[in-house]
Amino acid sequence: MQILLAFIVGAAVGTGIHFLLHQRLTRGVVVAPMAGAISAGLAWTILTWAGIGIDTPWPWLAALVVPIVVVYPLVIVLTRVRLAADAREKERLGIV
Repeated sequence: MQILLAFIVGAAVGTGIHFLLHQRLTRGVVVAPMAGAISAGLAWTILTWAGIGIDTPWPWLAALVVPIVVVYPLVIVLTRVRLAADAREKERLGIV
């Protein structure tokens, strides 16, 4: 049941990153929180399957750090890709 806490922490971190970075309108509202939740849950699962118990700080720390490491660059890349695609489409349509 504690894995739910990892999902919640990951989603909260993803939400924070979504609102921290600029160009929010170029990506979906759920992309960053979902990526954060998935990465935190995956890190938690890997650590518990490796035998690291929840009585140690490592799963808790991983649930906080891994979403930051994963979601921050992901959101930056998605934003740049979307802006480039929008610029190409505007150029193709002759909208400038």
